[in-house]
Amino acid sequence: MDFDWTLEQRMIRDTVREFAEAEILPHAAEWDRTSQFPKEVFDKMGRLGLLGLPIPERYGGAGADMVSYCLAVEEIGRACGGTGLSYEAHVSLACMPIYLYGTEAQKQQYLVPLASGKKLGSFALTEPQAGSDAGGTRTTARLEGDEWVIRGSKCFITNGGYAQTVVLTAVTDPERRGISAFIVPTDAPGFRVGKAYEKMGMRASNTVELILDDVRIPRDNLLGPLHAGFKQFLSTLDGGRVAIAALAVGIARSAFETALAYAKQRTQFGQTISKFQAIQHKLADMALHIDLARNAVMKAAWLHDQGRPFTLEASFAKLFASEMCTQICLQAIQILGGNGYLCDYPVERNLRDAKLIEIGEGTSEVQRLIIARHLGC
Repeated sequence: MDFDWTLEQRMIRDTVREFAEAEILPHAAEWDRTSQFPKEVFDKMGRLGLLGLPIPERYGGAGADMVSYCLAVEEIGRACGGTGLSYEAHVSLACMPIYLYGTEAQKQQYLVPLASGKKLGSFALTEPQAGSDAGGTRTTARLEGDEWVIRGSKCFITNGGYAQTVVLTAVTDPERRGISAFIVPTDAPGFRVGKAYEKMGMRASNTVELILDDVRIPRDNLLGPLHAGFKQFLSTLDGGRVAIAALAVGIARSAFETALAYAKQRTQFGQTISKFQAIQHKLADMALHIDLARNAVMKAAWLHDQGRPFTLEASFAKLFASEMCTQICLQAIQILGGNGYLCDYPVERNLRDAKLIEIGEGTSEVQRLIIARHLGC
């Protein structure tokens, strides 16, 4: 494994960093305060080729590798956690399942507009009774002639209120709990957006309930083989966990950089607080854990790019980076003291955003179960 990024990977990172600092960072606090989804920014990211970054060019993407994509997620997350979350959900959870499991016709009809930035995508798995236990899905799909009729509801769906295409799961064999995946245009009859959630963090990311009231879609919108949806979303979440771990690294970097700059200018007892050993130890530990988390992300991404198994490494990265991120944000607030508790600095927003990463795309508890199973427990 080469620990040095290629010229192309560095160019992508630098381009996204420049874009994020100019177009996202100056507005992040306001988007958080007003729970505003930055649609205009996503339009600009589409024109830059970011919304299909790891998707091959023949399907509207940029043809970059997973390492480059994770570097992009980190930079966007550093500027705004909520924007980074919506970006990751569009690419990892909406685009990738269609690329991995879709027919050529499905890719041309649905993936090309998503990857080229003309449309926004969403992934609908979670339900009121099916969170960590995704096998408890109750939404159903039945075949009537040449149409699938889908009935049920989904909750906590990222981008759901703005997406034009949703990849969702539904039970297609109630007796054997067979689950299948479907591509659903949001203008399909019976599709309805429910309530938008008022959240602790990630407030720039749109999160809604979806109502599926006998939604009718063409028979050809079945994604992959019938009853194969459970395996498909497990594989989809492996890639998503690597990317959301990169998001955690980005948020942690934001908190660390704020704390480091503050410590170098904040004076107490006649010197900057960066001169005190207690603060130096905090900053050293923060830098250490961010670097270790990024290395875990890069290893999992590299394995993905090599076509090698990476499920275990994805859980390693997601678990370590998400819990690291929360702790980094807490330490950043401690270094800023009373100022860290105010909305004048981004560290309180960083902390609120960070907590979601320990929950979404597989909780920390689920990641430990996955790791334990790989250990043969």
